[in-house]
Amino acid sequence: MNEREFADIVGRTKKAVLSAVEKNLASRFYHSIDDVVQETYIRAYSSLTKGKFRGQSSINTWLYSIARNESLRMNEKLLREERKEKKLIDADDLTVNYEDDSIALLQENILKLPEKYGAVLSLVSLGYSLNQISEKLGLNTGTVKSRISRGKKILHDNMKGGKDAGL
Repeated sequence: MNEREFADIVGRTKKAVLSAVEKNLASRFYHSIDDVVQETYIRAYSSLTKGKFRGQSSINTWLYSIARNESLRMNEKLLREERKEKKLIDADDLTVNYEDDSIALLQENILKLPEKYGAVLSLVSLGYSLNQISEKLGLNTGTVKSRISRGKKILHDNMKGGKDAGL
């Protein structure tokens, strides 16, 4: 299959693909339509070049099914991300209401944390995003999120004199 043949298939099937995405992708995730369509055509191209399309249905029907499945996958992926984000936001509720003159005390306590938590919280306090922290420290974003959560808990316990302080 050459580029022109595939471009022809895309041109003939884009309405079916977009219809499948519109019907199956949750409306709050419409910002991901381009990603779903792209993944649909990547999977289709890969299958076509490997001869996996058997022709038991029309190419429109086949691509509609792929787009539907990709939409459902994207829904699941973005729901998982929403849940993780909610857990992180809920973890933010562990923070203590500090007075302005307690900033130095807070920074001092961050320095007392185990390095893996202190490094992440120091970067958070400087305004770095999860992705920036992840890149800077060479960690997965999931690891960064969990270290932020755990570090905040330890910091909270240390500053309140909790029994689990410094774990």
